[in-house]
Amino acid sequence: METIITALISGLCVGIPTIISTIVINNKNSALIKYRLEQLELRVKEHNNFGVRFQKIEDDVKYLKERVK
Repeated sequence: METIITALISGLCVGIPTIISTIVINNKNSALIKYRLEQLELRVKEHNNFGVRFQKIEDDVKYLKERVK
């Protein structure tokens, strides 16, 4: 009976810290993934805005070409 209790206590002493550290590491990884996704979204927005600005430049060039003629 004593060996079973000792084994259970030993198992809990190993298992509980392992579970706690796994939860902490997962939270840190989740925060990092969230941050990186936010940064990626910002870059995508910048890229999409570039398309709008480039279209404006093309329109300006077209207007200037017509004006020069």
